[in-house]
Amino acid sequence: CYIAAADMEDLVSCLVCLEGIFGTSCSKDASLAPSHHSPLLQILHCNALQSWSLLLTICPSTQIKKILDEHLPKLPLMLSSDNVNLRIVAGETIALLFELARDIEEDFFYEDTDLLCTKLKALATDSNKYRAKTDRRKQRSIFRDVLHYIENGECHEETIKFGLECMYVDSWARRRTYNAFKEALGSGVRHHLQNNELLRDTFELGPPLVLDAATVKASKISRFEKHLYNSAAFKARTKARSRVRDKRADVL
Repeated sequence: CYIAAADMEDLVSCLVCLEGIFGTSCSKDASLAPSHHSPLLQILHCNALQSWSLLLTICPSTQIKKILDEHLPKLPLMLSSDNVNLRIVAGETIALLFELARDIEEDFFYEDTDLLCTKLKALATDSNKYRAKTDRRKQRSIFRDVLHYIENGECHEETIKFGLECMYVDSWARRRTYNAFKEALGSGVRHHLQNNELLRDTFELGPPLVLDAATVKASKISRFEKHLYNSAAFKARTKARSRVRDKRADVL
């Protein structure tokens, strides 16, 4: 659906279907709390939520507004799951929703932010011995990033190098998209970033590079120049993403 769906009805239909799968993990009904779910069901909910959040990155702003109203108050309930991966995906999805909301409305305000940040701080400093050490370390790292973004609006930046190029993963939307392709392509993701036109178009990398030795030498620039270029590119992507959402909203 992320790649092939050209009809907004298909996109919305997929979102609703996925919501129906993970919805019980963010229900206020105590009997449906994540802690009561089997490990296999939690894995299913985790995969459904990941797919749902990926589709959010291509949603028009009108649809995002509806999703914010309906799901932002519910998703924090998933942070109490005893499945570390479900907790992490829920946290990343909350950060993504905040990012999409701020793309639409720069001074976006969520009335339960203080309560949410309290939960995020607890997960970012979790030292419970009954959790596996690797799980605690992974959880603390990601929830520190989530909390920092919610409080300060700054996203942790990751640099992906492939061949002579590099790509900055500098937003939650870009992070979700990159991770989706990485999970599907595994160790081959960097090769595809170099040569796959679909991925290069998705990440706005332009056509695949064909360089001779002289061009390679001339193309080397300083890390500071790369940072300035990518910062400008990030701002351009944000504006372009907003324009695309507005066009999709007109279609709806």
